[in-house]
Amino acid sequence: MLFRSLFFIFVLVPFLIVVIPLQALIVALRLPFWPILPRLFHKLGCKFLGLRVTLLGEPSTGRPTLLVSNHISWTDIVAIGSVADVTFVAKREVGDWPFVGLMANLQKTIYVDRTRRTDAGRTAQAMGAHMASGNAVLLFAEGQSDIGTHVLPFRSALVGAAQHAMIEAGATDVLIQPLTIAYTRLQGLPVSRNERSLIAWIKSKSVGQNISEILGGPVKDVTVAFGTPMPLTAGSDRKAVTKAAEQQVRAMLVALNRTGTLPAPTAQSEQV
Repeated sequence: MLFRSLFFIFVLVPFLIVVIPLQALIVALRLPFWPILPRLFHKLGCKFLGLRVTLLGEPSTGRPTLLVSNHISWTDIVAIGSVADVTFVAKREVGDWPFVGLMANLQKTIYVDRTRRTDAGRTAQAMGAHMASGNAVLLFAEGQSDIGTHVLPFRSALVGAAQHAMIEAGATDVLIQPLTIAYTRLQGLPVSRNERSLIAWIKSKSVGQNISEILGGPVKDVTVAFGTPMPLTAGSDRKAVTKAAEQQVRAMLVALNRTGTLPAPTAQSEQV
């Protein structure tokens, strides 16, 4: 805990003092290299939070990509953001949280109001416009976080809405890529089912309790695994494509929870 306190005071705070106004300017000017500073922030965040990230597979780059992922904890965002240039889709309340909302806005986070069905169209249009520029958008497709032992059914509605919005925005050559996040070890030892509750953000916990457990806990090995991209066109069956992505994510999570890796040749690892 002493290391994290010193790291926060002497590294993270000075970094934020310099980077926040600089990133705000970069975003305001719509400069193409806007993901560089967020990626560096997430790498520092991993050090501060005690996340040791392993990357398996490769994120699709250079073309419009919709990433669909399972969701375990708010630390997923830090881990994924440290290895891939992505814009996240988050619930509207996140934008109102102190500091978190500011940082989310600086990473061009797209918000969705889950209490209003009509808001899905606006969110999809924002996703489509962002991907049409060749960027990647990440959607936590379960619609909520889970403890990390299994994958909840993916929701295809927002994928379908984004599918139409992408075509309208001119993004005709789009990929949908499954992404799996798994927390495999605590302080070098395999994570037990009970210990997963020390990482996952579940409904029975307050935000403060979860943050306290993460900051006070041991080093966590987390794997970010990218699956096989699939084409997403105007004629694609959104339910079938979403289901295929869900099955990839589920298979990868099972393998990672059991062995910490994926069967070859899928696994191409890089320690971060």
